[in-house]
Amino acid sequence: METGVLIESLRGVDDFLLHFIAAILLVVLFIFIYIHITPYREIALIREGNQAAAYRLAGALLGFIIPLATAIAQSVSFLDMLLWGGIALIVQLLVFVCARIIVPKIVEDIPAGKLAQGMFVGAFSLGIGILNAASMTY
Repeated sequence: METGVLIESLRGVDDFLLHFIAAILLVVLFIFIYIHITPYREIALIREGNQAAAYRLAGALLGFIIPLATAIAQSVSFLDMLLWGGIALIVQLLVFVCARIIVPKIVEDIPAGKLAQGMFVGAFSLGIGILNAASMTY
C-alpha cells in the first residue's frame, strides 16, 4: 500500500474517535439514567440471575443503541449526532413510562423474576428503538 493511500485512509480517525467516544459516553449516560428511574435495583437483580431484569435492560439498551448508531451514520455534524442521540435517549426513557402503563404490575413483576413481563418490555423497547432509528433516516 502506498504511503499516500494509507495517510488518506487514516484521515478520518479523529472523527471516528470523537463519535465513538461520544457514543460510549451517551450509552453510559443512558444506562445510568435508566437504572435510576426504575424503582428496583436492576443491576443487582441481574447479578442474582434475574432473567426478567436482564431481558428488560438488554432490550432497552439495544433500543437506545440502534437509533444512536443511526444518528451517527446519518448526522451531518458532531452536534447533529449529539442532538439525535439525545432524542434517542429521551424516546427510550419514555418507552419505560409507556411500558409501566401497558403492564402496570411491572414494578413488582420484574423483581419477582416474571420472565414474560421482562421479555415483553425488552421486546417493546427494542421495537420502538428500531422505529426510532428508521425515523431518523430522513
